[in-house]
Amino acid sequence: MASSSLTKPQMCGLLSHHFHIVRAFIVSLGDATFYMFAVAEPRKKAYAYFYRNYDSIKDFEEMRKASMFQSAR
Repeated sequence: MASSSLTKPQMCGLLSHHFHIVRAFIVSLGDATFYMFAVAEPRKKAYAYFYRNYDSIKDFEEMRKASMFQSAR
């Protein structure tokens, strides 16, 4: 009686639903492409622009004058 209440597992047609995997793959490629052009490329350009004009010695001297370091006088 206990086995009659359980549903039988699906044994036929399991491979016919492989389009879900293909659709998920296509959607993930689209998301990766969108992220690359919407987030990664602008971020790389912003970092390149920042470091094009960045002077680390000047920045260090400003932090040293503000006494942010304990080891530097």
